[in-house]
Amino acid sequence: MRYLPLTSDDRTAMLAAIGAGSIDDLFADVPEAARLSGPIPGLPLHASEMAVERHMAALARQNMAAGDGPFFLGCGAYRHHVPASVDHLIQRGEFLTAYTPYQPEIAQGTLQMMFEFQSQVARLLGCDVANASMYDGSTACWEAIAMARRVTRRGKAILSSGLHPHYVSVAKTMARFTGDVLETAAPALGPDPDFAALLDAIDDDTSCVVVQYPDILGRVGDLSELAAAAHAKKALLVAVVTEPVALGLLKAPGEMGADIVVGEGQSLGVGLQFGGPYAGLFACSEKLVRQMPGRLCGETVDAEGRRGFVLTLSTREQHIRREKATSNICTSSVLCALAMSIHMTLLGEKGLRDLAAINHAAAVDAAARLAKVPGIELVTDRFFNEFTIRLPQEARPVVRALAGRGILAGVSLGRLYPDEPGLANGLVVAVTETTPAADVDALAEALQEVLA
Repeated sequence: MRYLPLTSDDRTAMLAAIGAGSIDDLFADVPEAARLSGPIPGLPLHASEMAVERHMAALARQNMAAGDGPFFLGCGAYRHHVPASVDHLIQRGEFLTAYTPYQPEIAQGTLQMMFEFQSQVARLLGCDVANASMYDGSTACWEAIAMARRVTRRGKAILSSGLHPHYVSVAKTMARFTGDVLETAAPALGPDPDFAALLDAIDDDTSCVVVQYPDILGRVGDLSELAAAAHAKKALLVAVVTEPVALGLLKAPGEMGADIVVGEGQSLGVGLQFGGPYAGLFACSEKLVRQMPGRLCGETVDAEGRRGFVLTLSTREQHIRREKATSNICTSSVLCALAMSIHMTLLGEKGLRDLAAINHAAAVDAAARLAKVPGIELVTDRFFNEFTIRLPQEARPVVRALAGRGILAGVSLGRLYPDEPGLANGLVVAVTETTPAADVDALAEALQEVLA
C-alpha cells in the first residue's frame, strides 16, 4: 500500500506559496545530465527481501577492504589502527543514541565529552578555541572561507594549488550561493609547495589564504611567512589538516600564525568505512570566536556551585534565525568526534608523538625502497607519512593493474586532476603504522614488473 500524505491540491497550494510552477522547478540547480527521466536503468521495480539481501551481499563481495591486502591509499582518508576499546565505548547507549544536548541538565555526559574534545582539538591544532566538530573536513574548509568573509568583509579567497581538489570542489559549490571569488590552480609536480605564488597573490581584496598542511602531494612547508603576509593585508590564514596524526611531529598551524585551522578527524578513532561518516575539525584564535560556526560547549557552575557544561555561542540555524546563523550545516558528527576523543585519550601526548614517529619512519623507508625501482622518481622530499612519486608512464592504468593483483597502490593524480596531463604520471602513496615492510616490498616488486 502506497502512503501519499499530500493530495494533488495540497502540492499545488504549496508550490504556489513558494512561487514555483512545478516540482521540477525545485531541482533547477541539478544539472540536466544528472536527472533521471524514469526508473533507474537495470534496477528491478520490485524484489523479495531475500533476493535483495543476496544481491547486496554479492555486490559487497566485490569490494576490497583496506585490510585485505597491501594498502597505500591516502589523500585525505588514512588507515590507522583503532583500538577495540574505541568501538566498545562509542556503542554505549547514552552515546550511540544521543542527540543535540538542548537540555544540559540531562546531557552532562555528552556535553563533557564535547568539551574535552574541543580542548584536545584546540591543543592539537595550536589554537585558542575549537568547536564541537563539524560534518567533515571539506565542509569545515568551506565554513572557514565563509567565516573569513564575515570577519574581513571581503569576498576573494586564495586557495593553494596544494589544497585537496575535493575540498576545492565543495568550496566552489558553496561559493555559487555567496558570490565569493575563489582563486586556485592545479599543483606543480615538484618538491616545493606553492607558497611563493600565494605570497604574490595576496592583495587588499583578499579575505583569506587557504593552504593544506601537509598538502595534497604530501609536502610540508613553514606557514609563518604566509601568515605574516596575509596579516599585513588584513587577511586571514586558513590552514587545512587532513592527517591530524602528523601534528604529533609537525608544528601546529596555529603556532605558526594561522587564524583558522580546520581539518578531517578520521585518522584518529574513525575507520575508513568506504567513505564516511567522518568528523570535521574547526579551531580559531580567541578574537574570532564569535564568528566561529557550529556548536561550542562551555564549562560553568550550577546553582549549588558544582561543575557543569552547557552549549554556548551556538549561532547555527537550529539556535538562531537562519539569516543570522554563522552556519547552516547542522550535522556535527559528534559520535565520530567522540571516537576521535577516545583514541586521543588512549594515546596521550606521548603516545601520539610515538605514533607519528612510527608513521614517518615507515614512510621514509617506503619512499627509499620505491625510489630504487627503475623509472620511479621521488617527487616529495619533505613529508610526513604520504609522498608523491613520478612513474615513467600514466599512473591510472598502473594502479588498476596492481589492484588486479590485490595491491591498492595509492591515489593517481590523473584521477584527482583528469584535465591536467602534466600530473598524469603522479602517484600519491600513503604509509602508516599498519603498513608492514613486506607490503612495501610487494608494492615495489609489482611496480617493477608492471613498469617493465
